[in-house]
Amino acid sequence: MQRHIRNPILIASRGLDPVGTGRQVELVACGLRDAGRDVHVAVTSVGGSLAERLRACGVSVHVVGRRPSPDVAAAIRFVGLARRLRPGVAVSFGGRQQGMVAAVGLVVPRVRTVAHVGVPPRSPRACRVLRRMDRVVAASEGVAEGCRRAGLAAGRTMVVPPGTVADPGTGLARVEVATRLGLDPACRWTLSVADLVGESRLERLIWGIDQLGVVRKDLQHVLVGAGPQLTRVRRRARVQELAERLFVVPHCDIISDLVREAAMVWQSGRSACGGVILDAMAVGVPAVAVASDAARQLIVSGETGWVVPSVPESEFPRRAFTLLEDASLAERCAVAARQRAIEAFPADRMVSGVIAAIDGVA
Repeated sequence: MQRHIRNPILIASRGLDPVGTGRQVELVACGLRDAGRDVHVAVTSVGGSLAERLRACGVSVHVVGRRPSPDVAAAIRFVGLARRLRPGVAVSFGGRQQGMVAAVGLVVPRVRTVAHVGVPPRSPRACRVLRRMDRVVAASEGVAEGCRRAGLAAGRTMVVPPGTVADPGTGLARVEVATRLGLDPACRWTLSVADLVGESRLERLIWGIDQLGVVRKDLQHVLVGAGPQLTRVRRRARVQELAERLFVVPHCDIISDLVREAAMVWQSGRSACGGVILDAMAVGVPAVAVASDAARQLIVSGETGWVVPSVPESEFPRRAFTLLEDASLAERCAVAARQRAIEAFPADRMVSGVIAAIDGVA
């Protein structure tokens, strides 16, 4: 029989927007609060509206990061925070945070450590860090298999699929969203949310946008993401004369309103918890994504959107064009996506699963 954690529960997350991993953190933190737990969230980088949204929900938030990406100083502050709070359990969301939580496990007496993992671990360092955790919550069977290949004992891994519930947003009308982001309300919008770290996946996205622009002049594309490739993507958009069609922003505090107004979302590479795909499904927006563990988990290809191979590259824009051109197909995919989000990825099941993992290490 599991017993509830009486000491504080400390969650580590980057500063994120409330989609993908950011939405999972928000749902878990609020679920713990609703269950009467003393939950604290340490935000390890600046940017995103996650901290503000959590405070508005009554969750204790500590901003330990002062840069766009988590750094050593943020890690030191996080360990100091853990020493003061003396949590019963420390939980990480995201790779950088795994290392911070592992460090807390070494210096704070009797703390147990849990890692939420959204993509299969690849680097030797990530594998070593995961092996130090008391429990790993894998977002899919594919992630769990990756953890086992990394040397983590099967009994320490628990599969909890991501969950969602439709975000009502802030109530902004389409014209207001357009004004805030510099978009044309008469155009159709697409959206992608991704860490700007992988050059090849961004090349696919930009190439796809360029190809769609040849046949459709009424499209504008929003790419929300931060990372080392941000400056390069913006420069590439100017060079290829995509600046009037591609809008790149590190964070978007009205992303919940933007998702509702998008004609389609797409992901060009692997993103934890599928990036914006699941949040779009919840409000009836179909997706096109290059094959990845998360894309295959979320999308029923041909029913709620499409999962396409990375080669040939033409499949990416071709499927997007089909979805944008065929209104009846888009509507069928939208209805199926919303229904799949409700039936296959309920938020309460995900929250209960993560809480069970936390209680299980006590």
